[in-house]
Amino acid sequence: MIAKNKIALIATLTLALSGTAHATALDQFKSFVATTKSAKGEFTQQQQRKSQTGKISPVSSGSFVFARPGKFIWNYTKPYDQLLQADGDSLYIYDKDLNQVTVKKLGNALGSSPAAILFGSNDLEKNFTLSEAGTRDGLEWLNAVPKAKDTTFEQISIGLKNGTPEAMELKDTFGQTSVLKFTSFQRNPALGAQQFKFEMPKGAEVNNQ
Repeated sequence: MIAKNKIALIATLTLALSGTAHATALDQFKSFVATTKSAKGEFTQQQQRKSQTGKISPVSSGSFVFARPGKFIWNYTKPYDQLLQADGDSLYIYDKDLNQVTVKKLGNALGSSPAAILFGSNDLEKNFTLSEAGTRDGLEWLNAVPKAKDTTFEQISIGLKNGTPEAMELKDTFGQTSVLKFTSFQRNPALGAQQFKFEMPKGAEVNNQ
C-alpha cells in the first residue's frame, strides 16, 4: 500500500510540474504581473528593419529598474547615453551628451505604451487586448494590442520563460519592429526609498512639456 501511495504521489507531482513547465504565456504573464512589484536587469534593443541606407540598425543596450506603478529607470549606455526616469508623477528624459532634460507629466502617458507592460498598474486588460501567440525561440509568446486608437504602437508581443519576460517585440504603426531582450532579470529586489528621485544635472537645459 505504501509503495502504491508513493507511486501515486510521484505521478501527481510529475503532472503538477509538467503543468507548471508548460503554462501558457497568458497564465505566466498574469502571474508575473501579480507577483512582481519591482525588478531590475539588463537589456538590448534593436530594430529588425534595415535603415534606408541598407544598414542594419545598431544594437542599443543598458540597464533598467522598476517599481509598480509608474516608477522606473531605463538607462541606455550604448551606443549613446540617455536616461528615461519616472518617479510616479513625472517622466524625465535626459540626454547626457547635450546635457538636456525633457520633463513630462506621467499622468496616463503609460496607458497603452510598452512601458505599461512592465512598469504600469496591474490592470493591463483595461488598456490591452491580450491573446496567446504560440511558442517560438524557446519562449511562450502572447500579443498585447492597445485598445486606445491614438497610440503609436500597433502590437506588443511578449516572450516568457519560467514565468519571466525574456523578450518583447514592439510593432509600431509605421510597420517597424523593435526587439528587446532581457537578461540578469531580478524580481522584487530591495530598493531604496529615494531610488527613483531624479537629481537634476548641474547646468542642464530643461524643457517642460
